[in-house]
Amino acid sequence: MLALIPSVEPSERASVGQSANSVKTELQSEYDAAMSALSTGPTAESLDVTLPGVPPVVGGLHVTRQTMYEIQCIFATMGFTVFESNEVETDEYNFQLLNIPPEHPSRDMWDTMYLEEGQVLRTHTSPGQIRAMQRFHPEPIRIILPGRCYRYEAIDASHESILFQVEGLAIGTGITLASLKGVFEAFARQFFGKDRGVRFRGHYFPFTEPSVEIDISCNCEGRGCPVCKGTGWLELSGGGMVHPIVLENGGYDPAEVTGFAFGMGADRAAMLKHNIEDIRLLYTNDLRFLEQFT
Repeated sequence: MLALIPSVEPSERASVGQSANSVKTELQSEYDAAMSALSTGPTAESLDVTLPGVPPVVGGLHVTRQTMYEIQCIFATMGFTVFESNEVETDEYNFQLLNIPPEHPSRDMWDTMYLEEGQVLRTHTSPGQIRAMQRFHPEPIRIILPGRCYRYEAIDASHESILFQVEGLAIGTGITLASLKGVFEAFARQFFGKDRGVRFRGHYFPFTEPSVEIDISCNCEGRGCPVCKGTGWLELSGGGMVHPIVLENGGYDPAEVTGFAFGMGADRAAMLKHNIEDIRLLYTNDLRFLEQFT
């Protein structure tokens, strides 16, 4: 206001100047009073805005979700990127393109939940392999596919009807079963610690050949517990070399490239890492249990 006085009509400058000075005096008085109050320190009635605030109570990531993020981070250091796929799948992608035709007896392994019009709730993350191959071929692939799967299971200490998996897929030249073994052992050392045992057992899966099951030594160290059923080992993943028929269904030439794949249970990985003896504890919504991990 004071700076604008020269532009005011001469006859009005005195009144404008008086008004401006009056406002200035009042503002200065209020400012001096505020500074004086601050210099004497806060009182019971005042609010010190320089103090840190009280954080609100909020939720946290579920232990399974934390585990999936940690798994993703570890595989990212080995060059794997995340590829997400559908939870509701067709029978073709969930089974047929993975070398499991309608009459194949291995369909009984998956305890499938069927929907209308030939759709299913995916029983494993493996259908994402086909979708990734069809999208990226003929380029090399190194991906992981995290997500939720569904099975009509008899629920016990180590089985749930809704489970979380992390699928891994690598396709290129020169890939062998030793590649899978090296990748998984490197993952196990970073996730579980260097002292955790890893073993590979010959197995059968329609979509890999040869196939293996990968076990991690149980926290009970062989003494026997409900999780490992007294064996001292807990199955963590199945995998193997991608079957030539599956490579062809994905658009790759099995004469030119090879690949490995694996499917790992994130729930079981969390149980092993945190010494949880019953998978049902993860999903009973008991805050006394869940808040240990937030």
